[in-house]
Amino acid sequence: MNRSIGILSAFTIGIIGMLAFVAPTASRKLMADKSQSVMTYTMHHPMHTWDGVSREVQSVLVYNDATDRIEAVAVAVKLASFDSQNANRDSHALEILDGIRYPRVTFSSTGIEQTQDKLKIRGNLTFHGVTKPIEFQAVRADKAGQLLATGEFSIKMSDYNIERPSLMMVPTDESFLVKFSVAYNKTAPVNQ
Repeated sequence: MNRSIGILSAFTIGIIGMLAFVAPTASRKLMADKSQSVMTYTMHHPMHTWDGVSREVQSVLVYNDATDRIEAVAVAVKLASFDSQNANRDSHALEILDGIRYPRVTFSSTGIEQTQDKLKIRGNLTFHGVTKPIEFQAVRADKAGQLLATGEFSIKMSDYNIERPSLMMVPTDESFLVKFSVAYNKTAPVNQ
């Protein structure tokens, strides 16, 4: 009987040992669906408020099927892709932001906390050649084979060495709001 217990114990220890060295393969990369993703900035001037909209959001998200969690995300948007419905304003924005030298705004996460559908995302935002850590809240929704992440955060222009645009010698507000809605296809083939 002791021999049976010894063999069973050795077998159990062997299986546990093998499982400890098997790397989980549940994480995979999901690419943003550009046709269903949008990023918008809202700026305010004492005379009016306007939005600039980009539908050219490039993003990759690392998703873990086993834990149903988002592990990491990276986003890039071309400054020239934002449309405020005013070509002169968009051209002036590119000039102020030195869009030739710094053509993209990028974000790369450093940590994501998920509680049900609420996300707390930390990472680095690079804008106008300056990289700063930021933290913001987002909401996750899953439907029809897609994972949708929506949220918003503020950008203070002086933090990124950006001159505030002005109209009639009156500058815009110091900060502007960025909103995003990015859709990822969860049914896409596994890409590890």
